Amino acid sequence: MAYDKFNVLTSNAVPLPIENVDTDQIIPARFLKATERKGFGDNLFRDWRFNPDNTPKEHFVLNNSMYGGRILVGGKNFGSGSSREHAAWAVYDYGFRCVVSSFFADIFRNNCLNIGVLPVQVTAEFLDTIFKTIEANPKTELQVNLPEQTITLLETGESESFQINEYKKQNMLNGFDDIDYLLNIKDNIQKFAQNTPL
Repeated sequence: MAYDKFNVLTSNAVPLPIENVDTDQIIPARFLKATERKGFGDNLFRDWRFNPDNTPKEHFVLNNSMYGGRILVGGKNFGSGSSREHAAWAVYDYGFRCVVSSFFADIFRNNCLNIGVLPVQVTAEFLDTIFKTIEANPKTELQVNLPEQTITLLETGESESFQINEYKKQNMLNGFDDIDYLLNIKDNIQKFAQNTPL
């Protein structure tokens, strides 16, 4: 399933300065029945966003109109816990295209990269700077430049580089998942098969 191409993203950010956010908090297990990627955003951080009677919890950041945008800034060790793909699906379906943290659980990172959410790992110091800048100005914009592999606080000009697997980078730039990538090189695969003796 192809997704939006990712090149340069300039957006406000939603701060979630909580460490060790696990996948059950991102999308509780009771919402894992669906097999398509649609609708999971409605239940992103469900137990943190809503009371048992489904009314929004006033103080949770996703219910705060001061914050918005396509970038989620999380605390250290974001996406730990079980390997459920649905956590990445929920992040994407809600509208986030980038998650920033000082450390990601490996499986969550890969699940994000597989569906078009860019996990940007920064130093603990730069993450703290981002949180403080957003706290001072909720309309702070971040610019995430995938070709250059940089993230910049536009208000101050402070910037850091980030790492990404080259294969995943090219897929994100083209809006490919793994199947799209294979279909894109189908002719090369067929030529190789024809020219390779059994």
